[in-house]
Amino acid sequence: MSAAAQSRRARTGRLVRKLAAIGTGATVLALPLVGAASASAATPTATTPSTTLAGYPNNLDGWIRESLAIMAEKKIPGSYNGIYRNIIRESSGNPKAINLWDSNAAKGIPSKGLLQVIDPTFNSYHVAGTSFDIYDPVANITAACNYAAARYGSMDNVFGAY
Repeated sequence: MSAAAQSRRARTGRLVRKLAAIGTGATVLALPLVGAASASAATPTATTPSTTLAGYPNNLDGWIRESLAIMAEKKIPGSYNGIYRNIIRESSGNPKAINLWDSNAAKGIPSKGLLQVIDPTFNSYHVAGTSFDIYDPVANITAACNYAAARYGSMDNVFGAY
């Protein structure tokens, strides 16, 4: 390899290492800003069963799939991608997420759960056959999708706070 090629390769290697370090640093700085617990909150632990009562994996993927099955039964529109996109934006996948700083929280009705639903909305759009616990992932997703269907046509049409 020529001296010029070796020099370019060395510069490229340094640049790649530097960009990787910068990207890692930016990620570390951004993580505390997310506002929700880490993604591990959505994965089973030793005390959490590995499947739901309906037999789905007890994780974000399973909760969405179980909700979609219930939604199909109840004719509530929505897709996996639309639900997933909104969950990640609203709670980063943390079923115990709670917003204690917005206008709803100031009124004493903070948004809760995977899709950040307030109690009155959850109660109004609760879907029969799901838990009455707003923090239950399947109940939260299904009620939020029922609300989004009534208000926006589908959760797939929601691209911001709703």
